[in-house]
Amino acid sequence: MFLRVDKLQTELPAPKRQDPNAAAALQELLGGKYGEMSTLGNYMFQSFNFRSKAKLRPFYGLVASITAEELGHVELVSNGVAMLANGPDSEGNEKGGADISDAPFESMKDIRLAASFYSNGGGSMPVDSNGASWNRDFVTTTGNVIVDLLHNFHLECGARLHKLRVYESLTDPTGREVCGYLLVRGSVHAHAYALAIKKITGADLDKVLPTPNIPLDKIPECQKYLAEGSHRRLYTFSPEDYREMAGIWGGGGEQALPTDPPGELEVIDGMPEGGKIHDLTGVASAFTPDYAPEEMFEVASKLYKVSR
Repeated sequence: MFLRVDKLQTELPAPKRQDPNAAAALQELLGGKYGEMSTLGNYMFQSFNFRSKAKLRPFYGLVASITAEELGHVELVSNGVAMLANGPDSEGNEKGGADISDAPFESMKDIRLAASFYSNGGGSMPVDSNGASWNRDFVTTTGNVIVDLLHNFHLECGARLHKLRVYESLTDPTGREVCGYLLVRGSVHAHAYALAIKKITGADLDKVLPTPNIPLDKIPECQKYLAEGSHRRLYTFSPEDYREMAGIWGGGGEQALPTDPPGELEVIDGMPEGGKIHDLTGVASAFTPDYAPEEMFEVASKLYKVSR
């Protein structure tokens, strides 16, 4: 089962301006072939279908714990998309009764993903940067542990290429922070799958990491995560389960990648400390959350007081 916590895995800076086209670019990291929906879908169904879980516990634990992290990555990218589409907060936007007859959102007809406004109110969806739906054909679960682990390694390397290209196309700090964080954590996952394959087959995939070969120290948004040691950590995302993956990650004195700050790999019980979820300001004239939000706020305030 999954436990949900009302935080993001890392806190995102507020956007500098409304940029729905940047939000569309970030959608590639959500619903593209190598996006977070794909990594989540692959690892989740592999973990559900995993054979001989008890006998292969370290390998099962690795895939299962990374599954939980990927669910948080879907949440992180989705929030980044919505923040860029919404732009800086404006409390005035939440006031109801605006005049909608003067086409206040005329510019929305010209954005790359017009449906992101028309259908989703500026929110994220499981689609790529062109609006094509994410689909199950992006999921591989063969039942063969080596084939699945090798596929996962390929998937993480493809995702790295994905993120670097999206990063190069963005200037807003919100989108770049999403990319920087995911580049560090994706590097961890690629490293973990490489070590898992090495334990079974002896094949040293460490020598082809990272792929593409752009060290994380070249990317400013990665620096704080490297400084805190995020590149050396795998989280169990559970209070007591999945610790067996330490046999693959850190239990034998395995070290960080040569291009990253040095140190021994470690498994951490639980999850990252994380950061607050940005409270997107409503836009009454776009009917988010509605045309007369004051009435909703009043009802919600009464319900909140009762719950306390």
